[in-house]
Amino acid sequence: MYLIANGRLFTRDPERPYIADGGVVTEGDKIVAVGTAADLKARYPQAELIDAHGQLIMPAFINTHTHIYSGLARGLSINGYNPTNFYEILDGMWWKLDRELTLEDTRASAYATYLECIRNGVTTVFDHHASYKEIPGSLFAIADCAREMGVRSCLCYEVSDRDGEEKCDQAIRENADFISYCKEQNDPMLAAMFGMHALFTISDKTFDKCVKANDGRTGYHIHICEGLNDVEDSRDNYHMLPIERLEKWGILGEKTILGHCIHLTDPELDKIALTNTMVVNNPESNMGNAVGCSPVLKIFEKGILIGLGTDAYTHDMLESLKVALTIQRHNAGMPNVGWNEVTTMLFKNNARMAAKYFDTPLGVIREGAAADIIVMDYLPFTPLSADNLDGHMIFGMNGRQCRTTMANGRLLYRDRQFVDIDEEALSARIYKTAEGLWSRVNR
Repeated sequence: MYLIANGRLFTRDPERPYIADGGVVTEGDKIVAVGTAADLKARYPQAELIDAHGQLIMPAFINTHTHIYSGLARGLSINGYNPTNFYEILDGMWWKLDRELTLEDTRASAYATYLECIRNGVTTVFDHHASYKEIPGSLFAIADCAREMGVRSCLCYEVSDRDGEEKCDQAIRENADFISYCKEQNDPMLAAMFGMHALFTISDKTFDKCVKANDGRTGYHIHICEGLNDVEDSRDNYHMLPIERLEKWGILGEKTILGHCIHLTDPELDKIALTNTMVVNNPESNMGNAVGCSPVLKIFEKGILIGLGTDAYTHDMLESLKVALTIQRHNAGMPNVGWNEVTTMLFKNNARMAAKYFDTPLGVIREGAAADIIVMDYLPFTPLSADNLDGHMIFGMNGRQCRTTMANGRLLYRDRQFVDIDEEALSARIYKTAEGLWSRVNR
């Protein structure tokens, strides 16, 4: 039993959003009490105190779209890589990288990603993996790392025709096998979706195989209209809009996530809304790839559930939040839009999306919710309250201010030190693996 106290408590619970000198008691994987520090200390004298040192106590963050396979790409320079369009980015960088990923590279990428998540207060991730050099067992390797590191993970494999039918079939089997495994294990920290890459890399034959392999057991996680490639391929080869292709194969639905969704028409957005399909915005990645700005304001107007991801561009959800706001304002040419939308995406919608795959409530501090709690170092020099917290987070805070991270009641990071994780040894292992990967990529 833990008592996290001696700080300003922001719960994201509308019934009790803020306690000036607050505390949270956890037992097992759940929150069992919320109140003032003095009251909780008196009621739970046996609880081990985690001192917040007067800082901010709040729910941990959720990332609804990332890519573990890019975990070893930081600082990588590929010989001859000078992309001028989105396809050249995929083919020259990411596909070239994942074609060299062995199971050990996948494990190292997962470790690197989870270390960064924990440092930035992220305890739940929805990942979309690709490692076309060694596909079988890759999701299981990531799941082992997730359990070891303590980060809640919803995983899938990126099915694509880009490397031929044999590799495509292996990717389909990896999804199907992992879905079966998750259902058998019934682990509250692990879930599965059925992953697919962009539409322009998926034939109707492959769609048919995917739908049969999934057999309605889970939702799909797929990239849609990140670049214009999906639009052009659907129009030229299938004589329909991208969302119409998904509709044809029964991909849309309340447990499906569509990543990016930049180049969509109004009728397509209406179909997404009608089927209660979810969308994830990844603003920094979209800007970095120069593919455009997702119509987030219109997506909200349509009543679509849209969350905030990072596409692995960062593991800092507050960094992504800041960029989500600025690109929406820049795109609209209006400095007074986007605030409610982007904060809703991160602090409300990501939790609603996670609830489709994890039973215990996330993203809130209240009795019965998951014990996913962080302490953020932040001493404001202007007034701070529940009414203006989001403003402080957007203009004054970043993920690396996280000093303590708890996930599902397990203490992962305390006063900036990893708990039960040998960071130095693990980092050395990751570094050595990255050296080998880089040499193969550039051989």
